[in-house]
Amino acid sequence: QVQVVESGGGLVHSGESLRLSCAVSLPNFARYNTGWYRQRPEKQRELVAVIANDGPTFYADSVKGRFTISRDDAKNSVYLQMNSLIPEDTAVYYCNAERRALGLGNFWGQGTQVTVSS
Repeated sequence: QVQVVESGGGLVHSGESLRLSCAVSLPNFARYNTGWYRQRPEKQRELVAVIANDGPTFYADSVKGRFTISRDDAKNSVYLQMNSLIPEDTAVYYCNAERRALGLGNFWGQGTQVTVSS
């Protein structure tokens, strides 16, 4: 059974930083595209950042210049460095690993809460 486990969430003040980590128990993790999504209160889940299996990244406009996504295939892990946090970043953050194009599936974690106080 595939496990996707996020960690690193918490309560911070505006302007502070957090680093989210995600460990994925997939034997061929390097073949997967990975990303972070978030669901803010009373909003739909939205893309935050993705990093493709071969390295290219994409960010939502709302986090460009503040968040950085990275991955370590040797550790089956993906990270999200979040700087200059603002209250609007308050959300449950979900990690995703997918390679549907190759029929390898689409996997989600349970989420980690990030709360930014003003």
